[in-house]
Amino acid sequence: MTVLATAVVRRRVPLAAGACLLSFAVFWAVQRAADVSMIDLMVYRAEGGAVRAGADLYALRATDYDLPMTYPPFAALLFTPLTLLDPADMRTLATLGNLLLLVAFVRLSLRLVGVRGHARVETALWVSALAVWSEPVWTTLRYGQVNLLLAVLVLWDLTRRPGHRWAGVGIGIAAAVKLTPALFAVFLLVVGTVAAVRRGVWRPAVRHACVAAGAFLGATSVTAVVLPDDSRNFWTRVVFEAGRAGRTENTANQSVRGVLARLLHTPEPGVWWAAGAVVVCVAGLAVAVAAAVRGERAWGVAACAATALLVSPVSWSHHWVWCVPMALLLWTRAVSRGGAVRWAAAGGFAVTFCSYALWWVPHRPGRPELSQDFGQMTLSAVYPLAAGGFLAVAAATALGRTRGRTGTAPGRPVGRVKRWRRSRSA
Repeated sequence: MTVLATAVVRRRVPLAAGACLLSFAVFWAVQRAADVSMIDLMVYRAEGGAVRAGADLYALRATDYDLPMTYPPFAALLFTPLTLLDPADMRTLATLGNLLLLVAFVRLSLRLVGVRGHARVETALWVSALAVWSEPVWTTLRYGQVNLLLAVLVLWDLTRRPGHRWAGVGIGIAAAVKLTPALFAVFLLVVGTVAAVRRGVWRPAVRHACVAAGAFLGATSVTAVVLPDDSRNFWTRVVFEAGRAGRTENTANQSVRGVLARLLHTPEPGVWWAAGAVVVCVAGLAVAVAAAVRGERAWGVAACAATALLVSPVSWSHHWVWCVPMALLLWTRAVSRGGAVRWAAAGGFAVTFCSYALWWVPHRPGRPELSQDFGQMTLSAVYPLAAGGFLAVAAATALGRTRGRTGTAPGRPVGRVKRWRRSRSA
C-alpha cells in the first residue's frame, strides 16, 4: 500500500511543479508591471558600500526616502557583495533567490509539522504557489527583504534532530543579522530547563541554545574587529532607538507597540507598550515552552515566532512570513481532527494573511493612523489578532484541551500519504 501511495504522489509532483512555476511567473510579471522599487534591497546595497568605503554606517541615509541603517553591523558585512552587482541584475537575482527561499521555507515548515517523503515535495510546491500571493511574502519580495532567508536559517536549525552538532548556528547567525530571532534561543534554553526539572533530560535543548548563543557572539565579535566604531555605536546607542525604523503608528507595524500607538492615538505608547510587551512575552513563551515540553514541538516553535513578532518594537507586515508554518499547523490539525470549527479556523487564518486588510485603512502621509476609528483599528491589527488566536489554539493543544495530537511529533506522517495508507481501495 505504501509503495502504491508513493507512486501516485510521485506522478503528481510534475503537476505541482508546473503550477508552482506558473504562479511564480505570473507573480514576477505582476511585480514588474507594478514597477516595484525593492527599496530595502537598495538600502542593503548602500550599507555594503558604506562598509567598503569605511563610512559611518549609522549616519547613512539611503534612497530618496533617506532610510537609515537599522540592523546590527554584521548584516552590513554580509551585504558588501551586493555592491559588485548592477542594480537591475541585483533585483532579478534577489527576486529569484527569494522565490527559491520560499520553497525551502515551505518545505522546512512541512517537515516541522510532520509531512513526510514525496507528499512533502508535492505539498511544498502547491503551498508555495499559493503562499507567494500572501501579503507578507508579496511585500518581502516587493521590498527585497531578508525575512525568508532568516526564517529558513531558523527552521533549518529547529527541524534538525536534537543534539546535532551544528543545530543552533542558524539561529545565532539570524540573530546577528536581526535581533528578533534571538528569542528562539531563549525558548530553547527555557525548554531545556523545564525538561531538566520534569524529567532530568536537558542536554539537547540547552546545547542547542548554547550553540546559537556562541554563533551569535562569534559573528558579533568578528564584526567588532572589522568594524569597531560601528559596533560600538550600535550596541551602545542605536540598539535602543526603537523609533529609528519608522513611525510606530504606521499601519504596516503589526506589533503590540504599533497596535497600542493606534489605539491610544499617540506616536509613542511608552510605558503601556513596555507593560504589554512583558505580558505578551511571558504568556507567549509559556505557551511555546509548554507545547514543546509536552511533545508538540511544532506548536512550540510557531508560538515562539508569533511571540517574537508581537513583542518586537517594530514588526512590519513583511516580517510575518511566519504565517506559513502557523497556517500549515492549523491545516494539519483540521485534517487530522476534522470539524467545521477547525476548518474555519484554518481557512480564516489563511485568508487573513492573503486579504491585505491592513492596507484598507488610510495610510498616506499626514499620520492618519493616529485618528483611526474602531473599525480601522481592527483592520490595522489583523495580524496581532490572528497571532493571538493562534496562541490560544496552541495553549489549548499544550494543555490537552483538544483531544489527541495534531501530527506534529517528529517522524509522524500526516496528509495525503497517511490517508492513502488507510484506504481500502488503494
